[in-house]
Amino acid sequence: MVWPPEPTSEFDWSKLGFAITEVAGHVETYYSRKEGKWTEPQWITDPYVKIHGLAPGMNYGQQCYEGLKAFRQKDGQIRIFRPEQNALRMQHSASFICLPEPPVDHFLKCVHLAVANNAAYVPPYGLGAGMYIRPLLFATGEQLGLNPPTDKYTLFVYVIPTGVYHGTHPIDALILDDFDRAAPQGTGSAKHNRTHIEEFSTSGFIGMIHENKETGEPAKIVVPQSNSVINSVTVNSCIEIAKFFGWNVEYRPVHYDELSTFNEVVAAGTAAALVPIKSITQLSKDAKFEYLKEDEPGPMMKELVRVLKGVQQGNEPDTFGWCQLVSDPNATSNGH
Repeated sequence: MVWPPEPTSEFDWSKLGFAITEVAGHVETYYSRKEGKWTEPQWITDPYVKIHGLAPGMNYGQQCYEGLKAFRQKDGQIRIFRPEQNALRMQHSASFICLPEPPVDHFLKCVHLAVANNAAYVPPYGLGAGMYIRPLLFATGEQLGLNPPTDKYTLFVYVIPTGVYHGTHPIDALILDDFDRAAPQGTGSAKHNRTHIEEFSTSGFIGMIHENKETGEPAKIVVPQSNSVINSVTVNSCIEIAKFFGWNVEYRPVHYDELSTFNEVVAAGTAAALVPIKSITQLSKDAKFEYLKEDEPGPMMKELVRVLKGVQQGNEPDTFGWCQLVSDPNATSNGH
């Protein structure tokens, strides 16, 4: 049998969006505090989960999740983009809320198995689409009190084929002055069910300043530094690409007053990839910062997305070593 299998012909790939698509199944693995270890990953075909109604994951928000992608690349192989970074981020999130931290190797094993067993649902090369991977760590044991912690925990890994979350056209953004996503010194850096990144509703913030040809100062990107912001894999990838280009990188707090100094602003995230921001409006000051006049990205974003998506889809060499090959689950090695 040829590996990987061709994309399934069950539906029209050209109409792929972000809606839920039924696939072959998902992966589950269980942790018991009494035994102190994780079980081997199990393949489950039923997408529905049966848990006790008093599970802490349902009642007290004792859960965390991740989001990453796999792509069918130009050479026909399937590769996962930077999954070890998501493994580390899940450990970080779990540490905040008394969840067992899945070992990196175990996390990768579960993710690879979920993708491999659903290989026919990885979108065809050339569409710009990918397979979205959703690991979910959940306190599933029944328990009403908060102390001591429950004994049973489950790591689920679901996958669905997806298009691009926001599309590629510039969008307008609005500052919500009267709303804070996360409190200072709180859990904003963890990917829990109660929080999301504070710069944009679904994505991280990158401000861009073009090269100054008169002074020779290189192009620069500015990324907010805050312990209330999730450590974005996509943003960090853009930082590495920017350094590769020879651009300057500043990682620091960004104030509203600086918005007028940027030539471009980009929203960055796993689901959205890179989305150009057309304008940012601050209603409290009756201010509007405009970045794009045309319905297309600026030059710096074009360069970032060329390399980012190029590496993900196999059109650019993986100079950074970011992509992990997905192997036949029936082979002796899982390939990572």
